[in-house]
Amino acid sequence: MASALSKWLVDPKRNPLAAMHMKAVSTRLRRYGLRHDDLFDPMYDLDVKEALSRLPREIVDARNQRLKRAMDLSLKHEYLPEDLQAMQTPFRNYLQDMLAFVKREQAEREALGALPLYQRTIP
Repeated sequence: MASALSKWLVDPKRNPLAAMHMKAVSTRLRRYGLRHDDLFDPMYDLDVKEALSRLPREIVDARNQRLKRAMDLSLKHEYLPEDLQAMQTPFRNYLQDMLAFVKREQAEREALGALPLYQRTIP
């Protein structure tokens, strides 16, 4: 019951509030030319860092360029021009598949009792 309710709450096709939220997030991302996957921080989650290291260099370079452009626009208190905003695809994922693969690998390693590939150390 709880899982069906939670699925309904986050599904924008069935819940109008989720659709409104998705539209608001999409508008904010389009203004700066970002994608939703650009918001994942590799310093916070080491799985994201590992997934980014496995992606092709062109995809990572495009991500870094989008982040630099967004920071530049934010510092200038400007948005992308309307014609460029219309071309943006904020929910076109490039990281989710690799991130899911890395998390499955990590879960498999833990299930087999192997040592983790990486550990966060506090300096």
